[in-house]
Amino acid sequence: MSPRIAVAGATGTVGRHLARLLAGTHDVRALTRSPERAARSGVGGRPVRADFGRRAGLERALEGADALFVATFDPGAPCHDEHLAAAAEAAGVRHVVKLSALAVLDTGAQDLITRWQRDCEQLWQSSGLTCTLLRARAFMSNALGWAGAVRAGEPVRTLHGDTRNACVDPADVAGVAARALTVPGHQGRAHALTGPHALSARDQVAQLSGLLRRPLVHAELSEREALDRWRARYPEPVAQAMLERVGRQVAGAKETVTQDVLRVTGRPPATFGAWARRHLADFR
Repeated sequence: MSPRIAVAGATGTVGRHLARLLAGTHDVRALTRSPERAARSGVGGRPVRADFGRRAGLERALEGADALFVATFDPGAPCHDEHLAAAAEAAGVRHVVKLSALAVLDTGAQDLITRWQRDCEQLWQSSGLTCTLLRARAFMSNALGWAGAVRAGEPVRTLHGDTRNACVDPADVAGVAARALTVPGHQGRAHALTGPHALSARDQVAQLSGLLRRPLVHAELSEREALDRWRARYPEPVAQAMLERVGRQVAGAKETVTQDVLRVTGRPPATFGAWARRHLADFR
């Protein structure tokens, strides 16, 4: 009998790929605050109401699940992982695959987000559950944040746009998660997930330009401009953490390429060009 799988974060960047990937062959529960909205968006599996900020109801949502994928996104709400861990243990979940970040291994990374990710890893590892950690580099899909500027013919503006990051396709992260959830041998392990190349934002813009067959311009943001943009989207502590994380990229801490996507899935990780070809409509 195939494992029954719950996906916490089923409408997120990785979770939506994972839920759709598994839904054809497994009993998948897509945990979400709004099952109605998730169903309209075509989420994979069966949408189940769950509020990670409230312990009440989570155990019921997880009852009968054999395995759980967890992607949480708010360093200001550490209770989300705490509630999920307690509910999973009480519900009898046997195995958890937790999405984390490769930055946790960088001793020079002491920003708020990375410290929260380390705390989350420790929480799950010290729970009564077997756990697999997926330590991913930045997602290629972050480039979708440029789509509005590209469509409008405006410059793509980034901070330190010549520094490199071995960013990964979220679909590849989902592929690794699917293997970890359904194939024995991943319990207690951590996988470091990157793309096949370390690229700068300027490199990515150049590749998009070639695929779109029209010139695109990259322009530098100042640190003040970048911080103002983050402040418009996030609380001040998170905005400051974003700036610190770019500092680690400037130091070269995000350039290393790993082979774990290939090792786990049997397929080489997607290039940025391959990811971009699948998403060209967003930039047109």
